[in-house]
Amino acid sequence: MKPAAPGGRWNWRRLDTLFLRLFILMWVALAGSHLVAYLVVTNLRHQQDLGTALSRLPPLASLPPGNPLTGSGMPGGPPPPRSGPNAGPGGSPWPGPPPMVGGERMAAPSFQPPGGSAGSGDGRTPNPFTAPGPQRMGGSMPGNALWLDYGIRFVLIGLAAFLGARWLSRPMLRLSHAASALSQGIDKGGRPPVLDETLGTVEVRNAAQVFNQMSQRLKEQFDARGLHMAAVSHDLRTPLTRLRMRVAQWPEGPAQQAAISDIREMDEMIGDTLAVLREQHEGSQARSIDLVALLQALVDDLADQGQPVQLQAPVGSAPVRVRARTAALRRVIGNLVGNAVRHGGGATLSVHALPEGAVLHIDDSGPGIPEAQLGQALEPWVRLSQDPLPAHAMAGDLPGNTAGYGLGLAIARDLAERDGCRLSLHNRPEGGLRAQLVMPQAG
Repeated sequence: MKPAAPGGRWNWRRLDTLFLRLFILMWVALAGSHLVAYLVVTNLRHQQDLGTALSRLPPLASLPPGNPLTGSGMPGGPPPPRSGPNAGPGGSPWPGPPPMVGGERMAAPSFQPPGGSAGSGDGRTPNPFTAPGPQRMGGSMPGNALWLDYGIRFVLIGLAAFLGARWLSRPMLRLSHAASALSQGIDKGGRPPVLDETLGTVEVRNAAQVFNQMSQRLKEQFDARGLHMAAVSHDLRTPLTRLRMRVAQWPEGPAQQAAISDIREMDEMIGDTLAVLREQHEGSQARSIDLVALLQALVDDLADQGQPVQLQAPVGSAPVRVRARTAALRRVIGNLVGNAVRHGGGATLSVHALPEGAVLHIDDSGPGIPEAQLGQALEPWVRLSQDPLPAHAMAGDLPGNTAGYGLGLAIARDLAERDGCRLSLHNRPEGGLRAQLVMPQAG
């Protein structure tokens, strides 16, 4: 390894690895728990030994009243004169050590405490400071101290493990949140999140660097894909316009009407694609929308065109407000209504308020979809019905019309999910298909 710091100084962060952190954490936790337990148990045993020794001391006899040196005030009068080698003139004790007799010092009388005799060292008289008591550090540990030792180590190791787990998992949580934000950011056309490449261990910093590179490349690829699709879709309109002008010069008849219908279908498909790409690129913000008013305006427009569409809205209730992008929500509902009219002969819209938002049901009276294929109906380029279209559902007559090419429901689901809505399909018990759109409440 080479130094990374300027001036040739060693970069200590090269040693900040996940392995080293785990090793130090386990080492410090175990050593610290042993040290703390040892200190606590040793202090406890020292106090127990001292208390036991004090409890074994012989009781001190109380002295009689008076002055024992002069004998004044003592019951029985003064003590008799002393005799012997340690007696001074008049029987008083010699001050200082015993006198010398024949070149040898006479032994002083042994001390005898009141109420008992001093230990002679011959093993027959117990000494309170040397009497058997609790075992020292070399012996076995008492039961209470042993349980205390285990308890302290258990608590300290558990606390160290908890703090260490949080410490080590925090970079993984940041990476998880960034990955979730990356998915939402790409879907909504926003900027990808950027992780700090200077935090954490070597492994974490490397992962952050790789994640930032990956997110930037994904963003560039999605932008390039959208740009290419927009360019192709836009360029297709030029030959379509020339084709429409040529078809207009044909003699009037069924062939001319069929060709014009096909051109309209292609033009609507291009318009839908450009609308989706525009929504992704602009990233318009969601806002509060009066759902009933939006549905009423859409139904009135379709009814003026002679489409069998009706709205069953709650009467006299408070406005149902949801959070979405107006243009995107109109296109979602338009695609669902168009699908119901084309394949079900008509559409009935109903709104129901929910605590967390609102739910919109779009019902038709068609044959429905086999249960095994309900999930496939929302995928792009999947066409489940091969029946001819009804006469009132000619291409170009409905908003968001894709004329059975399998894009209408896929586009509706994509736009709905971008606004936090949930789109699902269900077969009704009385027959027909129900498209259910759950929208979040305006906050």
